Amino acid sequence: MKIALAQLNTHIGNFEKNISSITDKIKEAKEKNADLVIFPEFSVPGYPPLDLLEHKSFIDHCKQAVIEIAKHCKDIAAIVGSPSLNTGKTGKNLFNTAYFLSDGQIFAKVNKTLLPTYDIFDEYRYFEPNTNFNVIDFNGKKIALTICEDLWDQQPFENDFGRNRLYNISPIKKLSLQKPDFIINIAASPFAYSKIKNKRNIFTSQARKIKIPLIYVNQVGAQTELIFDGGSLVVNSKGEIVERLKYFEEDFKIIDIERIETKTPLLINADNITENIYNALVMGLSDYFCKMNFKKATLGLSGGIDSAVSLAIASEALGNKNLRVLLLPSMYSSEHSITDAVTLAENLQVDYNIIPIEPMFKGFEQSLKPLFRNLTPDIAEENIQARIRGVLLMAVSNKFGHILLNTSNKSEAAVGYGTLYGDMAGGISLLGDVYKSEVYRLARYINRDEEIIPENSIAKPPSAELKPNQKDTDSLPDYETLDDILFLYIEKQLSADEIIKKGFSKKLVKRIIHLVNINEHKRYQAPPILRISTKAFGAGRKMPLVARYDE
Repeated sequence: MKIALAQLNTHIGNFEKNISSITDKIKEAKEKNADLVIFPEFSVPGYPPLDLLEHKSFIDHCKQAVIEIAKHCKDIAAIVGSPSLNTGKTGKNLFNTAYFLSDGQIFAKVNKTLLPTYDIFDEYRYFEPNTNFNVIDFNGKKIALTICEDLWDQQPFENDFGRNRLYNISPIKKLSLQKPDFIINIAASPFAYSKIKNKRNIFTSQARKIKIPLIYVNQVGAQTELIFDGGSLVVNSKGEIVERLKYFEEDFKIIDIERIETKTPLLINADNITENIYNALVMGLSDYFCKMNFKKATLGLSGGIDSAVSLAIASEALGNKNLRVLLLPSMYSSEHSITDAVTLAENLQVDYNIIPIEPMFKGFEQSLKPLFRNLTPDIAEENIQARIRGVLLMAVSNKFGHILLNTSNKSEAAVGYGTLYGDMAGGISLLGDVYKSEVYRLARYINRDEEIIPENSIAKPPSAELKPNQKDTDSLPDYETLDDILFLYIEKQLSADEIIKKGFSKKLVKRIIHLVNINEHKRYQAPPILRISTKAFGAGRKMPLVARYDE
């Protein structure tokens, strides 16, 4: 039996585009004599459609789309993902369903059992879990068809509550009792830079444990903040990877199920974390613009590392002709900051304008002088400068139809080192899930073949340049230390005492955690953040705005 793996980039709610992509691949698979073509989870409506699933008209569109796709499945079968109605008298309205299409109609349906309800997932909000386990008989083969999380029953549950497994049921264990010839897993599994190896291990260990080959087809592409990396796999019964599709690209490959056991296993090199993050951000930004029908972007180019890396990524994702940037020096901006920004813009051949903000700031000072009389300049004056820049950037956005890219990094967002309605403005945040220390590694990666980002932007001490001789380290520890503490608190969810036991200063840890917690209101008003970690600010981290807990 020949099976085609179709790793697609779908668009939520764009049924015309999704149907066209699916039927084109069905046609290609048929022309190449495939018997079955496999598409990702929720490939019909796109994943995740969130509360669109509560609209009956949306579900009706899904149903009609599946029927339309089935008409193309003559002399070939296909597996697609879409919601289906729960016809029972109790439970949620919907199932998350894998449709097996053959002979122009729905041949079989399999519903998802394990519904993730953690981090960015909230599937139990919409779906009823499956309770029936049956293999599918097709062309003399018994197929165990599963959906994403259904193979993740063995994943460790990382907490201190005494549990070491998240689920108390194993769909694949139940299906394996029926002695299937192979397993198919359709998925919409998002990217996280620290999870690529772990994800591979889930599939290789499952195949090795039950001694059955496994085919995994994952979604690729970005849906607002969520980035799906593809990387679909074919694993033999020994748990060895024998085929792998591309990361961060659509891909299509046909395999012969009879030859899986005889194929030479692939040599999987160590993952280059920085390269993966770069590719994820490029695809995330490109898809955000493409799927929102945006064309052009702007940002404030300061000569610092964050805006430099952001511009380099934007140039790769959108093309330099679709960018216009503003250089907005203040009276505190160093000459080399302006020079570095100009050099970068010219290296990338991006249009730029220089607009000094000192005259506007002086106007604000004059207007506020009666109110601020005899008061020492402080953060209020610093924030005025940031907000002037935000106003100018939004003016360009409005006048020319450019989307403003936010360039704040995760370290700054975590501790509130940013100005609401100033440098926190933007339509999408490129680096909001990238710690500052990783931003430097991204800069080195961008410069791997030639100097694109000026070396001075990378080497100089970071500064907001909102007052004389200002350095980030005036109010923050060095970024390597800060990022280590933030990672343990945010991603690992360790307590203050647990972090202190790892050798960090008690005073520093308490201060950093306090800063993280009191700035939740700022992050609540931030733009969507491209997610590249296991715990990004936004939908996957729900914290109270009004709370007092710094433990």
